[in-house]
Amino acid sequence: MNLDPFKIKSQLKTSSGEYTYWSLEKLEAAGKKVKHLPFSIRILLENALRNFDNFAITPEHLETILNWSPSPSDKDIPYKPARVLMQDFTGVPAVVDIASLRSEAKRKGKDPSKINPLIPVDLVIDHSVQVDFFGTNYSYQKNVEVEYERNRERYQFLKWAQKSFNNFSVVPPGMGICHQVNLEYLAQGVITRDGNAFPDTLVGTDSHTPMVNGIGVVGWGVGGIEAEAALLGQPIYFIMPEVVGLKLTGKLPAGTTATDMVLTITELLRKHGVVGKFVEVFGPGLDHLSVPDRATISNMSPEFGCTVTYFPIDDRTLDYMGKTNRSEEQIKLVEDYCKANLLWRKDEDLIQYSSLVELDLGTVEATVSGPKRPQDKILVRDFKPKFQELLKSAHGREYIPIDKREVSRWYAEGGGQAGAENTAVQTDVNYETKVKNGLKTVTVDLHNEKFELYDGSIVIAAITSCTNTSNPSVMLGAGLVARKAREKGLDVKPWVKTSLAPGSKVVTDYLEKAGLMDDLEALKFHTVGYGCTSCIGNSGPLPRHIAAAVEDNDLIVASVLSGNRNFEARVHPQVKMNYLMSPMLVVVYALTGRVDVDLYNEPVGYDPNLEPVYLKDIWPSREEIDEIARQVLSPGDYQKSYGEIFEGNDIWKNLESGEGEIYPWDDESTYIKEAPFFKGISVDVPEPKDINGAHVLLKLGDSITTDHISPAGSFRENSPAGKYLINRGVQRPDFNSYGSRRGNDEVMVRGTFANVRIKNQLATQEGGFTTYIPSGEEMSVFEASTQYQSAGTPLIVLAGKEYGSGSSRDWAAKGTNLLGIKAVIAESYERIHRSNLVGMGVMPLQFLDGENASSLGLSGKEQFTISGIEAGLTPGQELDVIAKSDEGEKKFKVKSRLDSEVEIAYYKHGGILNYVLRDFLKS
Repeated sequence: MNLDPFKIKSQLKTSSGEYTYWSLEKLEAAGKKVKHLPFSIRILLENALRNFDNFAITPEHLETILNWSPSPSDKDIPYKPARVLMQDFTGVPAVVDIASLRSEAKRKGKDPSKINPLIPVDLVIDHSVQVDFFGTNYSYQKNVEVEYERNRERYQFLKWAQKSFNNFSVVPPGMGICHQVNLEYLAQGVITRDGNAFPDTLVGTDSHTPMVNGIGVVGWGVGGIEAEAALLGQPIYFIMPEVVGLKLTGKLPAGTTATDMVLTITELLRKHGVVGKFVEVFGPGLDHLSVPDRATISNMSPEFGCTVTYFPIDDRTLDYMGKTNRSEEQIKLVEDYCKANLLWRKDEDLIQYSSLVELDLGTVEATVSGPKRPQDKILVRDFKPKFQELLKSAHGREYIPIDKREVSRWYAEGGGQAGAENTAVQTDVNYETKVKNGLKTVTVDLHNEKFELYDGSIVIAAITSCTNTSNPSVMLGAGLVARKAREKGLDVKPWVKTSLAPGSKVVTDYLEKAGLMDDLEALKFHTVGYGCTSCIGNSGPLPRHIAAAVEDNDLIVASVLSGNRNFEARVHPQVKMNYLMSPMLVVVYALTGRVDVDLYNEPVGYDPNLEPVYLKDIWPSREEIDEIARQVLSPGDYQKSYGEIFEGNDIWKNLESGEGEIYPWDDESTYIKEAPFFKGISVDVPEPKDINGAHVLLKLGDSITTDHISPAGSFRENSPAGKYLINRGVQRPDFNSYGSRRGNDEVMVRGTFANVRIKNQLATQEGGFTTYIPSGEEMSVFEASTQYQSAGTPLIVLAGKEYGSGSSRDWAAKGTNLLGIKAVIAESYERIHRSNLVGMGVMPLQFLDGENASSLGLSGKEQFTISGIEAGLTPGQELDVIAKSDEGEKKFKVKSRLDSEVEIAYYKHGGILNYVLRDFLKS
């Protein structure tokens, strides 16, 4: 380590001390061109130079980065992040894996205490809170209590890990969302360690890790598998990326928000095509964007499809660091280092990019996105007709104006009960269903209160997500909308489930200081917890009477949320239309109670005197927002919140956890189980074999996300996972969610490909079903997999374009492995999931250009042989496939997406961690 092949080591004197650094300025002076490189590539270059060891990082790697051009080579490069960020859903299985490595090392007679993270790991528990209680002043407390009841065993496990592992810290529940905590507290811009100064870099086990790019820190989301390898000292290898330059000019017009901007950029970059690429932002428009505005953009990198969306460090960065209570010494270190090492934002005109995209911020309009993809942008002025069009095209229903709808009546006694089932409740229900042109409207009569539910009714309105709650302008704006609406006598509609889930306690502090918390709570936007909630599928159940009305009448209802994810069945399994928007618009649409409204020409509602109230009457000006921000935002808020970030509440402090170097696995646990991947591992590497006589487990179309493969959120009794828990004595109210049970492989393998909206072309019904080809019987994917594996039959998946897009779900790859799937053949892959498949020993294969399952005439009922693997693997080689059926056989070639020699090594070992463990056992 710390070799210096170009003799560029230098000393940097700062107010906090003198540090060694690897000087890109000296490299430029020595004739190696650096100034034309995008800033993000310069950081990768510094990373490789500093970590150069002539083994894992070779001279060829250095030359590959130095020779970056707008059309870069397809060679792989290394990346050794300075730290790792985890959230609890993806973090728990990662920690289970490390603990499992220790257990196997112990069985092999090795010292398990030597297996530790080699770089700092921060795990933030932020994905477990569920919105069971809402709309009351006790919502937060009760949700926290339920959270601990559901997750006690997981939290005890994490406390054990914090005590047992070196370089491992845990942020307890209720402190904030990992990305907002990262932006506001953990990120340092420049790190000093062992006498060296270098850029702050990281990977995170959540795809929205790039949010920290907004403060000038390179970091991106990886699967838990890659993160585990990184924290165990392995470089992450990836193909030299193209860098797309996003040039921003102008500034946002009045009446628009950073959310409108980012939804506009999402559509723009998706159309341009940035999957697997870096995006770097430049141009005069940056001068008008604060770090929270920039972070709002960077946060949605996975929605763009890119790896990072990087903003170079400049005066705005330093200003933000001061406002968020970073020390003066740290801020000066960042300035001195970046200016000395060609990492300060200047000379943008010298930089070369692979391609350019330009946006005049002055053209941005009020925007929403949906109903099931973040890139499906809809201008607010077009929302009503677009909804009408989607209702017909997606659901086969004609739109009927409200006053012409025939009504079916639905009567319920009792009422909403927090924590109830997601599905319809068996009560005395009487209703007649009348249908006109396929559209149903239901009148709910509850406690002498009547209201209508119909297609397009909003049943969830959630101010949530790191994307927006890190940005004071839109959060204060939401509070001001609530205040003005309250002054006009408006209220949220009674069928809307409202929630406010800030990304950090700082948000609550400044909203309370501004007096806006009272206004939000008056509209039932009470704080329900500090966590991801709706974005991760933790919206909680709909009130019983709403759930039953939707379920029994098959209503097409909607959610509005200030999040970043709206994939099918993610927000809530009963909600088929999900729209992303700013927190301000979330409040507005909660007032309307429906999405089929023209906000520019129709009233938001009526005051007590039946006078119409329009959007312009309750929408605050930018000057109003800025003025209140100046009054209430203070570094002291950040000091107060983050000064106690690792302490937790009394429940956390009193939580008992075991001690010792080996975790005491409990065979009866339904939450935490030793991972099966390493038990009895051989010391020697097995030789890879051709795949013979494989059947197709699933034949899928385009845009299959990791939500389809490894769903988040709740599951039902009749699902394979539900049946497993019932058989283990777990009752339905205690199921919790898939995410909370990621430490148990037996639950997760049963949830793989079990999304209620997945469409397998080998099944007649929607959901996690397939046909067991030998018998022709239709059954769950898990049941079919079990039968195939009992017969020793290997399995494959056929898929279309963008396979595996979405969150960085390690279980999407782990579950694929445990189902016995040996290979996936797709038209194209999203970056993270392809890498994760390799990391679990599953072969990612790609149809040749212009070919797919349809063009090749593949029904999915053939038996497949994939040859060329035994003969010797090389990066990107073509393999031969024969598909046999009663009609004959088809021969075609596919491209191996083992993109580097290192990935081939991982595949041979059966995965990254198998590779690491064998290396440990041998050494």
